[in-house]
Amino acid sequence: MSEQRDYRDTVFLPQTDFPMKAGLPAKEPGIAARWEAEGLYRRLRESRKGRETFIFHDGPPYANGDMHIGHALNHVLKDMVCRTQNLLGKDAPYVPGWDCHGLPIEWKVEEQYRKDKKQKPVLSGAHRDEAAVFAFREECRAYAQHWVNVQREQLKRLGIMADWDNPYLTMQKESEAIIVAELMKLAEAGNLYRGSKPVMWSPVEETALAEAEVEYEDITSTQIDVAFEIVDSPIPELVGAHAVIWTTTPWTIPVNQAIAYGPEVEYSAFRLFVTISGSSTEFPEDQIANLQKTKFIVATELLSDFTDRLANELTKRWYGIGGNTVKLTVVEPTRKPFVGSDLAGTIARHPIYNLLLSRQPGLDPGQGSSSSGTAPEESGAPDQVRGDAGDDRAAWQRALEFYARPRPFLPGDFVTTDSGTGLVHMAPDHGEDDFALCKANGIEPVFAVQANGTYRDDWGWLGGNDERRRSVINKPFNAPEGPICSDLREAGALLAASEDYQHSYPHSWRSKAKVIFRATAQWFVPMDKPLDVVPAKAGTAVGQGADLQAIPASAGMTLRESAMQAIADTRFVPEKGRNRLASMVAGRPDWVLSRQRAWGVPITLFVRPDGSYLQDAAVNARIVAAIREHGMDAWSEANKAAFLGQDHDPTEFEMVTDILDVWFDSGSTHAFVLDSGRWPDLAWPADLYLEGSDQHRGWFQSSLLESCATRGRAPFRTLLTHGFTMDAKGKKMSKSLGNTIDPLKVMETYGADIIRLWALSVDFTEDHRIGDEILKGVADQYRKLRNTFRYLLGALDGFDHAGEAVEFAAMPELERYMLGELARLDGTLRQAIADFDFNEYTRALIDFCNEDLSAFFFDIRKDRLYCDDPAGTERRAYRTVLDTLFQALIRYAAPVLVFTAEEVWTTRFPDRGSVHLQELHPLPGEWRDEALAARFAALRALRAAVTETIEPLRRDKTVRSSLEAEVAVPAAQVPQGFDDVMLAELFITASVTRHDGETVTAQRTSEDKCGRCWRLLPDVSEDGALCGRCESVVGAAEVAA
Repeated sequence: MSEQRDYRDTVFLPQTDFPMKAGLPAKEPGIAARWEAEGLYRRLRESRKGRETFIFHDGPPYANGDMHIGHALNHVLKDMVCRTQNLLGKDAPYVPGWDCHGLPIEWKVEEQYRKDKKQKPVLSGAHRDEAAVFAFREECRAYAQHWVNVQREQLKRLGIMADWDNPYLTMQKESEAIIVAELMKLAEAGNLYRGSKPVMWSPVEETALAEAEVEYEDITSTQIDVAFEIVDSPIPELVGAHAVIWTTTPWTIPVNQAIAYGPEVEYSAFRLFVTISGSSTEFPEDQIANLQKTKFIVATELLSDFTDRLANELTKRWYGIGGNTVKLTVVEPTRKPFVGSDLAGTIARHPIYNLLLSRQPGLDPGQGSSSSGTAPEESGAPDQVRGDAGDDRAAWQRALEFYARPRPFLPGDFVTTDSGTGLVHMAPDHGEDDFALCKANGIEPVFAVQANGTYRDDWGWLGGNDERRRSVINKPFNAPEGPICSDLREAGALLAASEDYQHSYPHSWRSKAKVIFRATAQWFVPMDKPLDVVPAKAGTAVGQGADLQAIPASAGMTLRESAMQAIADTRFVPEKGRNRLASMVAGRPDWVLSRQRAWGVPITLFVRPDGSYLQDAAVNARIVAAIREHGMDAWSEANKAAFLGQDHDPTEFEMVTDILDVWFDSGSTHAFVLDSGRWPDLAWPADLYLEGSDQHRGWFQSSLLESCATRGRAPFRTLLTHGFTMDAKGKKMSKSLGNTIDPLKVMETYGADIIRLWALSVDFTEDHRIGDEILKGVADQYRKLRNTFRYLLGALDGFDHAGEAVEFAAMPELERYMLGELARLDGTLRQAIADFDFNEYTRALIDFCNEDLSAFFFDIRKDRLYCDDPAGTERRAYRTVLDTLFQALIRYAAPVLVFTAEEVWTTRFPDRGSVHLQELHPLPGEWRDEALAARFAALRALRAAVTETIEPLRRDKTVRSSLEAEVAVPAAQVPQGFDDVMLAELFITASVTRHDGETVTAQRTSEDKCGRCWRLLPDVSEDGALCGRCESVVGAAEVAA
């Protein structure tokens, strides 16, 4: 064999400066800085001006703390929405915003007060210090602005393209003014009322909470069974019996006012027989005798549950752990079971009455005796009202008066036999059912529990001077050995108490502390009152055009009905969100608007002594104008007379000092963002709201209710929700568990484009996962996409479309097929954009690049790129298709990999501006050739079988690559129109023959290898010599040189 020449310098290898290694953490900040310097967002808006609009409204994140991974996913999705709509050529502005008012910011400022040892001023209520409130608000404002600035830079770093120079903030004066204007619409229409009813209340935060501010956690509580002695009944044999109630909130017993029964529930009156087993010979005979002569009443279905609890309690109380065991047997009742409705007219006495009656002033808690039915002369008041003898006696008498009141038995349809005893004690201060049933029977709340969760100073049991007083959510306060259970036990009324009941209980979303139902005076929007939708009269307007002014009022519909209709008219992505929101609205109570805090928009109402409020459009307009100029601090006593004007006497009105629920703030954002004219690119209503699934009870619902109450329809056409981000094992992220993922650190390690690719690759409509291994997998997918663009850049080096492009009709079939597949991808991506299915969008793009291009088209045609004559039609056709692919793929990838797409684009076109100003163009219909696509689909299936057949030869080192294999394929499986030479080229083998069998076979070829293209062909005379094609190309090049 003669010595062969090295032909490497004659091969047309791709040439590019685009690096294989991304280095995103170092590059991305510079690209972002260039965008900001060039005003990219403004240029995009200018380029889309006058186009069809797509209005997205950004749900405001809270201005408190660094961005977390949930924020990152949320904003990437929002950015993807707007970028893809812009990519379609629409005008899709993105105005970001922040929710700036509310309790968490107050807490942070108060925390600093404590660090600085500053006295917290009185910030709410009638005795608040206005000057101190205004100063406190300024500190809250500064704190919120700090975090707005921090989060804004973090979101820019993530590649979010938005109007960062002009965001909306709920604490801006213009925003606060329109929030007040929206409130005034409700007031002017009479769609507000003030009432005292139980609302969710946080004793830690000392304020009412909306449903959206409450989350449920699994806890273990104390469960108790308490005996209420019946003192009167239409059923004579029940007098002297003890109705047993069961509760997991012992702290509500001090404010019990009635007992509810189920009208259709069957009850039994019975006695118990005590049996004791074990080695001990000691028996509490007196206690056994008292128990056995006592008659109890519980629901028949729950009788065994009750006796089990009581037996466990007696075993523990009498013998402790490991001693004798108490067993209780129901003695045949003296009266047959009866239904609850028979209890109508029955009256019980509160079990603590006799204990309070027996206590004398000055005695320590626990002293005294409950055995005496009457108190001796000058026996004293409850221990917590000690003081002067006269004061003590008056307070004691008040306490006795409340606990001596009859506790009527009332019918309650809500009473079930799911658990407990089938009898429910009623505390109208602390339960919705309790309140409604008691109010219907003339029993009003007594407002015993204060804002901080303690009983008020003058309350008759566990009030002011009782050193045992604690907040009602204090766990030891409610424990079996706590003061409530101890007093009930001393009174002989506590039958059983155990700290072992597991259930779900509401907690404050922000403080994580337990919440309670507490009856307080609050401002409400009624859900079931027929409403007239009143256009804005207080300094704002319903929309900017006549079409919006013509929105019909939902006259005669209730807010609930209007909201339910709006839900039916809204598109939900995913669809399951419809039922979730509808079920919440269908069963929700009236909307509580008021909060007893300082950092928020005031409820700007003037109230008369009788509780009614002023409805005067002129007054409201003056208030709105003042707040627009001076902010919410304009709501001040100093401006009272000016607001009221000459038509009203300031002495006849009180200014409300409560602030609005922050969900009303965020629920009004549609009014001051879409409908105010501050952002001329926007319009009302929005095409899309997008937030996490928890916002069905939050922003989605508050926006829906606010807009339906003021405009008669929803402020959105579509709601898109995403799930929660979990750790790699599917667990909820928690700092205490150490399983959180910090997006800022991920960007430092991998880059923002990796977070974006992860966020758009997961099924975000469900809960989804992230972790180190998941991120490594995403980084590997990114590397493949980057290499696709690197190949395209190298292969297109020097490409001149004007001088090199080949018309579609003149291209080889493979090139025409690939353009058809590109058109198919284009249709898939456009549909994914319409469906907001960004998981499908990203998956389809990745699969096309990996499977259709890298593993198929590029693999087959690299020989043509490297070795064909540059002037030949076939090579030019390939490069023409590569150029088309580049132009399409870089646009498809731009919303996903915003930094990488810019790097790729500017590498090839350094003088053509940003890729993010580009838009998609329609692809020619002639590219979609279904017959050609079917032929190539069959060919690709056969190609896969050929590859699978060759693989064992590669593993055995019989061949080093498929080029060394000659294969035989079933003739029946070869699509029409492909000859054997074409098949060898498409399969990347030495040769292909056909046979009449059913399987593919392969063996090593005996042909020699071309020294330039490395193909093993019959026309190569010896290893290292040139094939005919390469000889022609090299010869022509040498002649030209």
